[in-house]
Amino acid sequence: MIEVLIRVAILVWIVAWSIMILSPFVSIILWGMIIAISVSPIYHRLKRMFRGRKGLAATVITIFMLSIIIVPTIILSASLIDGIDNLKEVYKSGQLVIPPPSPERVQNWPGLAKPVLDAWTLASQNMEAAFAKYGDQLKGGISWILSSLAQTGFGVVQLVVSIIISGFLLAYGESAASGVSKLFIRLAGTRGESFMNLSETTIRNVVKGVLGVAVVQTAIAGIGMFAIGIPFAGLWCFVCLILAIVQVGVGPVLIPAIIYVYGTHEVLPATLFLGWSILALISDNILKPILLGRNAPVPLLVVFLGAIGGFIANGFLGLLLGPVILSLAYNLFNSWLNEQPEQEPPVS
Repeated sequence: MIEVLIRVAILVWIVAWSIMILSPFVSIILWGMIIAISVSPIYHRLKRMFRGRKGLAATVITIFMLSIIIVPTIILSASLIDGIDNLKEVYKSGQLVIPPPSPERVQNWPGLAKPVLDAWTLASQNMEAAFAKYGDQLKGGISWILSSLAQTGFGVVQLVVSIIISGFLLAYGESAASGVSKLFIRLAGTRGESFMNLSETTIRNVVKGVLGVAVVQTAIAGIGMFAIGIPFAGLWCFVCLILAIVQVGVGPVLIPAIIYVYGTHEVLPATLFLGWSILALISDNILKPILLGRNAPVPLLVVFLGAIGGFIANGFLGLLLGPVILSLAYNLFNSWLNEQPEQEPPVS
C-alpha cells in the first residue's frame, strides 16, 4: 500500500508540475489547434493545388492569416497613436475645441438624446467644467480602455504565435490528429469518433458564424469610420469587435457616430455614412445564414458568456477562445445528455 501511494504521489506531482509549466501556453496552443481545424478544408484544397506539397500549402495559408492580423493591427495602432498624440498637443496648447452641435440639425432629436446633447454642449462651451462634471466617469472609462488596449496588444502577439503553431499543425498534424482521435476513443469509448466529429463541426461553425462574422462586421464599420474621419477610429473598431463577438452588435458605437457625423458634417456625407452604417448593422443577419444555414451552432447566451468570461479570464485571446471552448463543451454535454443509454442484457 505504501509503495502504491508513493507511485501515485509521484505521478500527481509530475502531472501538476507539467500543468504548471504549460499553463502560460495552454491558450496559445488551444487557439492554434482551433485555427488549424477551422482552415483545414482550405489547406487541403491548397495542398491538392500544390500537388501534395504540405509544407508549401501550410506556409501560404499561414502567411495569409498573419497578413490578415498584422496589417489591420498596424493601421489601427498607427491611427490610435496619431490621435492620442494630436490630442495631447492640442490639449497642451490650450486649443482643444469640440465643435458644438448645430441647433437646426439637432432640434428634432428625441428626448433620449438629451443627456448626450447636454454633455456635448457643455464640452464645446467649457472644457474644464465638462471635466469637472464628468471627470469620474471619464477616468473610469479611460482606465478601462487603456487596460483593455494593453491586454489586446498582448493578445495580438499571442494570436500571431497561435497562427504560426497552426501552420505547423497543418503541415505535420497527421500524428497529432491520430493522437486526438485515440484520446476521444479512450475517454468516450465507441462514441469517441462521433464526439470528435461533433467537436470539429462545432469549432468550424463557431469560428465562421461568430468570430468570422464579427470580424467582417467590424471591418465594414471601421471602413466607414475611417472614411468619414471619426476621431479615434482605431479605438472604436476595437470596441466594435468586442461588441460583435458578444453578439451585441456594432450599434452602440455606430449610432452615436451617426449622431456625431450629422452634427458636424454636411447632409450628403452624413447620409452616405448612415447608409454604410446600416450595411454594417445588418451584415451579420446577411452573413450568418450564408455561413451557417438556418441553425445557430449554440444558443446566444453560451456565446455571450464564453466571450465575456474568456475576455475577463484571458484578455483578448480569451475573447476569441471563450465562445469556441464553451460552445464545444455545450454541444458535447448536450450530445452526451441526449444519447440513449445502452440497454443492459436481461438477467436469466
